[in-house]
Amino acid sequence: MNLVLSIVMLAAFALIIGAVFLWRRTGAIKQPALMVLLAAIAIGNVLIWTLPDASGNSPIDQVEAAGAEGAG
Repeated sequence: MNLVLSIVMLAAFALIIGAVFLWRRTGAIKQPALMVLLAAIAIGNVLIWTLPDASGNSPIDQVEAAGAEGAG
């Protein structure tokens, strides 16, 4: 699961960089803005999966714990 989250973060950074290049090269606003919005949503999803709640458990930890119980 960590690999998937890492790929999503890399894709989000690539979207932001691509949006800046597209905006500077063409002057377009709509497509780069949508690219930045998509990157923000992807980063938000990664944060939801990785940030712990009040009890200190994150959803990714709970998924990994459930997978370990099912395998054993």
